[in-house]
Amino acid sequence: LRAALRDGSARCGQRDFAAAAARFSAALQLCSKGFATDDPLKSSPEDISRLAGWIESKLVICYLKLGQPGLALHHSHRSIIQNPCDFRSHLRQAACFRCLHRYSEAARSAMVAQCLYVLAEGAGLETSDLIQLYWQAMTQEALSTEVSFSVLYTPFEKEDKTDKIKEANKTFAEKHPDYAQHIFTDPHGIHLLPEKAESHPHQQYLLTLGFRNKEIGKTVETSVTRKLPVFPGQKTIFSLSMEEKAETFWQNTEKRIMAAMAFIGSTKIKDERGPCARAIEQFHRASLLGQLQRGEEQAQVMTQAMAELATVPYLQRLSQEDDKLLQSLMADAMDILAGRTGERVWTKIQKV
Repeated sequence: LRAALRDGSARCGQRDFAAAAARFSAALQLCSKGFATDDPLKSSPEDISRLAGWIESKLVICYLKLGQPGLALHHSHRSIIQNPCDFRSHLRQAACFRCLHRYSEAARSAMVAQCLYVLAEGAGLETSDLIQLYWQAMTQEALSTEVSFSVLYTPFEKEDKTDKIKEANKTFAEKHPDYAQHIFTDPHGIHLLPEKAESHPHQQYLLTLGFRNKEIGKTVETSVTRKLPVFPGQKTIFSLSMEEKAETFWQNTEKRIMAAMAFIGSTKIKDERGPCARAIEQFHRASLLGQLQRGEEQAQVMTQAMAELATVPYLQRLSQEDDKLLQSLMADAMDILAGRTGERVWTKIQKV
């Protein structure tokens, strides 16, 4: 294992990233067999996770350098699962999303990295500012490439939220008349913007969205406001006979809905629907991908959901009930990735 790690690091130094990736992959295989110390019997799960997470992070760098951001993203999710509190893992994930032009998700990863950095390090204002600049750039890039919706952020202190929401909706309609087919303000959770702490300490915002397409806007609002996040339009579990309908839904609706949902998550750490809400949305998406026989994409989404779940406890306090749900969903995700079937918490949520 040491030889593989030394050789991989040396190849990185020589910028032979293909050879380095091969050596790090070999090292990862050894880790999976329990070799994290000289004596496998003395390797603790923490030792193995820490080392595996480090190797995964090296593979992210190698595949980014090789121009394979999709593969790099897969390893970035796995790196976060192994070591969710390391802000660098989330920054690498942001870089992968950025290369794949998934700017809203890149913005969220940068936001999480910023939050974790402040919680863990605190003192390095220059680094904190740089992360915020990256987060801001990804948010702006996401908006500049989006044509189906536009947004407005309204500063929010401790005013009456109902009145403030009405005012925000009215202001949006005046500023963005082209996106006034359906307008709503996110009632759950307060949003944060990547602004320097000294200029806007603890400033919070309401987020208002407006859509060109009324039905898309209504569906996004339903998803954001309901307690249990269920994929819009998917009122029953898809069966094989509904594959064509699922494909139509995916092409015409899902992509635009997911773009809006991803953007909403790019400035909101805490979700009032529950700490597992975003992961449950990804479970729904993976279910639809499975119905469309897109196994590889389904596995990627499930790995992303696991990374999301692994990070949750570092971002907010969990009740006993939330913690139990989180652990059950993590186990479900592992079962799904392993191809195991059976009754799960996720299956029950789908039925509800």
